[in-house]
Parts: sequence; structure tokens; C-alpha cells
Amino acid sequence: MPTIEAPITTIEELLALPEDGLRHELLRGEHVVTPSPRRAHQSVQMDFIRQLVNFIWPIPHFEILGPPSDVRFGPDTLVQPDLHVVRIDPNHAYRDWADDGVPELVVEILSPGTAPHDRGEKREIYQSANVSEYWIVDIDSRLVERWRPGDERPEVLRDEITWQPDGDGEILTIDLAELFGRVKLPEQ
Repeated sequence: MPTIEAPITTIEELLALPEDGLRHELLRGEHVVTPSPRRAHQSVQMDFIRQLVNFIWPIPHFEILGPPSDVRFGPDTLVQPDLHVVRIDPNHAYRDWADDGVPELVVEILSPGTAPHDRGEKREIYQSANVSEYWIVDIDSRLVERWRPGDERPEVLRDEITWQPDGDGEILTIDLAELFGRVKLPEQ
């Protein structure tokens, strides 16, 4: 890993770092670096992406984005969610991550090194930015915590999770028991 002589406190400083294969985020001025996720994390992430893509594909004003993608909330906050859904204008040419605005849905899959940030600072960032739904996926416990702006506690879901992006129309239902059942965890 490259030596960092001065603390990274702005997005410009973060983006100037050389590529090193790690995930670099800036959480309200705090530089956070995490390694590549474990195998089970990637498997669950791909399952969520597959189900969300199949649901969103026919809806012209939504797009699903996976990592690495930068979501900015002010000059000192840049996060790279495991996946997120943004509302788009199909006639607009999006040139920069900043063009996307606030995501409609953010999904973070817990890893041992990311859990404190995902449940703490990142949750607060997403809630204060009015991300409509923030899902924290806990593979080990086989559950999803759903957070919405203003929530003081998450809704804990073990059987299924639903999402209705426009508040009316189609509803996505993800069978969590089935999804987690496909993931084989090593003996602890």
C-alpha cells in the first residue's frame, strides 16, 4: 500500500490517490480504506444485482450501478456502495458520478472490516441525505436491515424484502431465505 504522508480530508485529495485495488471512501472527512470483499459477499452482491436488474430493466427512469462507483454528498463525503439505484432522465447524458444525485436505494453487504462504518457513519450519511431506502445485508446472520430517512431503528427482515421505487406500480420481492440459502459459509 502506498505511503500517505498527509491525511486525506477532501474528495479532490482522495481522487488524486494512485490506484491500489482497495476501496477508498471519505466519510465526513475521515479517510476509510477497506480490502477486497470475501467470496460470500460477492456472491450475495451479484444475486441482489441480478434481481434488481431484472426488475428495473423495463423502468426507463431508474438505473442500477455497482462498484466501483462514487456517490458524493458534499465536499468531504464520497462513498462507494456495493450497489445503488438512481433515478435518471433517459434523455440526459451522464458524464460524472456527481450528475446522479441522491440514490433511491443503497445496498451495503457487511464485511468484518466494513460493518462498523456501514451501520454507523454511512447509515447516518445515507439517512441525512434522504436516500429513500438503505439495506444493510448481514450474510452471517442471514438478514437485511432496512433503514429509511428518520428511522431510529431498522426494520429487520429475514424472510423477504420488498421495494416499490415509485410508491406505486410494480413491487420487487426478494426471497431472502432463498437468496441466503444459495450462499455456503465456511465453518466458523
